[in-house]
Amino acid sequence: MKLTFSILAAAIASTDAFIASPGSSTTVAFGRSSVVLEASQNRRKIASRSKWAEARGFGATATAEPGSAAGLMTNDSGLEYVRLENSAGDTSDIYLYGGCVTSYIKGGQEYIAVRPDAKMDGSKPISGGLSHCWPQFGPGAIQQHGFARNVNWTVKSMTDTTVELEMAPSDYTKEMWDKEFLCTFSVALEDDKLSTKMMVENKGEEPFDFQAALHSYFTVSAIENLSIAGSFAGKEFLNKMVGDGGEMQTEERDVITISEEYDRVYKGVNDPVLKDSGTGKSLTVQNTAGWEDTVLWNPYGNEGMGYNNFVCVESVKFDPVTLEAGASWTGDMALVPGDL
Repeated sequence: MKLTFSILAAAIASTDAFIASPGSSTTVAFGRSSVVLEASQNRRKIASRSKWAEARGFGATATAEPGSAAGLMTNDSGLEYVRLENSAGDTSDIYLYGGCVTSYIKGGQEYIAVRPDAKMDGSKPISGGLSHCWPQFGPGAIQQHGFARNVNWTVKSMTDTTVELEMAPSDYTKEMWDKEFLCTFSVALEDDKLSTKMMVENKGEEPFDFQAALHSYFTVSAIENLSIAGSFAGKEFLNKMVGDGGEMQTEERDVITISEEYDRVYKGVNDPVLKDSGTGKSLTVQNTAGWEDTVLWNPYGNEGMGYNNFVCVESVKFDPVTLEAGASWTGDMALVPGDL
């Protein structure tokens, strides 16, 4: 399968169309408050984490001790996630379903957004967080944004501040994309940032093509308070909101503000910095390897999606990568909070 720029340029997604994985459960409403362990649930969840770790050979090191905030946990809809916590009390949550980072809290400030209409029960990909688009970005030969965001990843290793997840071929993925691959996604909660690493390995004997993106949702106090700095000026971008298939335009601004619906692909821009005048905080999206492009998306005016309190600033490898047999590709991205 050869994914071309023309196919993707005509069809980058601004919605969350999907094909649900087999065994999806009934939709259950979920709020962020449900990730806090209540005393009445603590024993059950500690037992669940211990059973999970024992089955995977981790022993006690993979589970949180009673009273600890780090370890494997389960939300109210039954989905497992790993919570990381450092010595400063900063935390990050990473769901095994989709390998999706849904929270990064530093100094009491949440930087990652999950939409209010998100389903947190595995019935569809999580609408929010750092969501994987792989091996396809947007619509194309297989399902929307590929399959990485709606399959369960497995835990390869974990500590209080790090987790490494893996995704390998399954019967479900082979039905749509019969390639021998191994994807590894690592998250590290450091003192001053949240670091991520996506590695794709070709385990087969033939080359294959893929695209990759972190469909990243970030919190904003209000969209009118947001500006996005970076090397935008003079760069061409695909404006998906113009015409039927979008229109290539040239950006004149150094700093982007949003006052209408946005769906824009900026080729060759990978240094965005979000600045929120409402919180007095900044967030640098530090792409140091692999991620070459940036997509900006906001469904301006859509109250059901909660448009006023998030923006997608996505780290993207837009042009397809041809990965030879035995080769690997890496995308490194870190989120670095700061003050204005």
